[in-house]
Amino acid sequence: MNWEQLLSLKRFGDTHKRLRKEQDETRLGFEVDYDRIIFSSEFRSLQDKTQVVPLSKTDFVHTRLTHSLEVSVVGRSLGRRVGQKLLEKHPHLRDVHGYQINDFGAIVAAAALAHDIGNPPFGHSGEKAIGEFFKTGDGRYFEDQLTKKEYEDLCSFEGNANGFKILTESRQGRIGGLRLSYATLGAFTKYPKESLPKKPTQHIADKKYGFFQKDKALFQDVANELGLVKRGNDDSISYCRHPLVYLVEAADDICYTIIDFEDGINLGLIQEEYALEYLINLVRDSIQTKTYNALLSTQDRLSYLRSLAINTLINEAVELFMTHEERILSGEFSKALMDYSTYEAQINDIIKLSISNVYQSAEVLDKEIVGYKVIDELLSVFSKAVVNNLKGELSNFDKLILKSIESHVDLTKDNVYDCLVSVCFYISKMSDSNAMLTYQKLKGNHL
Repeated sequence: MNWEQLLSLKRFGDTHKRLRKEQDETRLGFEVDYDRIIFSSEFRSLQDKTQVVPLSKTDFVHTRLTHSLEVSVVGRSLGRRVGQKLLEKHPHLRDVHGYQINDFGAIVAAAALAHDIGNPPFGHSGEKAIGEFFKTGDGRYFEDQLTKKEYEDLCSFEGNANGFKILTESRQGRIGGLRLSYATLGAFTKYPKESLPKKPTQHIADKKYGFFQKDKALFQDVANELGLVKRGNDDSISYCRHPLVYLVEAADDICYTIIDFEDGINLGLIQEEYALEYLINLVRDSIQTKTYNALLSTQDRLSYLRSLAINTLINEAVELFMTHEERILSGEFSKALMDYSTYEAQINDIIKLSISNVYQSAEVLDKEIVGYKVIDELLSVFSKAVVNNLKGELSNFDKLILKSIESHVDLTKDNVYDCLVSVCFYISKMSDSNAMLTYQKLKGNHL
């Protein structure tokens, strides 16, 4: 792969090539991507979607929105620092094509901002709940009506693929979705493959999938424009990752490692003295003991250690990227950047404590239980109504349901797969509160 193609400014529907040296420096195309994402209704809904811990009444915890903003800030720093080094190494990108350091930061920031935009309500349990409905629940009924790949899309419902759909889905008045640059779409797609075969190799790009069957032609157009290297065999669609994906992923890894841990401390789920020692182990080489000891509050001590930890990991991620740039460009780099961190032991200690004390806390488990029940009920009612509409077998209740969702779900779909994906798409865009309210209505508990 080569950087000239990978940094493509092309957008859906373009009939001419966009050249970097002809860009308006006050309104750069990659920065337009960021603006379009942040003003989208789908991004705004993340303010009412759980990150890990449900909204606390006693202290601040992160939502998907605040998490995404923080990942974007870290991603911008990663992109700019890598961009500086890449332009020193490949000066023709600047001298001939006009690319600047901030271009790399803008692409990574936009992709990082959108990285969770496809996540359904109730965190990752929402993804699992959708998959379980089709794998072991009432959704098994549809298996014989779908191809294997279509059925796998649903059984392994993936927020990353749903995110690609949100960013690119055409609808009346919004052809091409948000019409982001292909460079940003490439940097967004962590798993540039379809749902089958499932995990054909141990390569990080094969861990999950990145687009639904319905969207594969569009993704192939993006991949071809960017010059992504084809992987797999002739029976499957699979590509090497866009190199900047590794920076988006690193930004997410850094933030959730440090900040989920911080939430646990603030909520009293992790003992302060015990937890601060874990963070100190991560930043021993950069901590100013006198400065740290002068801080009196938990909040100030956490803020200081968080800043040092994030900066430490950013610096290391940049060095790792540049060390392995050639392998990344050839598609041979098979792990996440932070898997090579010299702080792996300290990071793993923090993650283990977060799993036991935060991710498996009563608050989180209660949220996941509720999420499963809510999403199962929504899927059961909506999918039945939409498929019965396709078959011309509507009950009176189905007709009422369709009236309530007709402005959100495309009822003109002419096959079962498109109908089911449309329903999942609708539910996935709901906030936690909206999903709960809709569930209560279906149960007759809200008038």
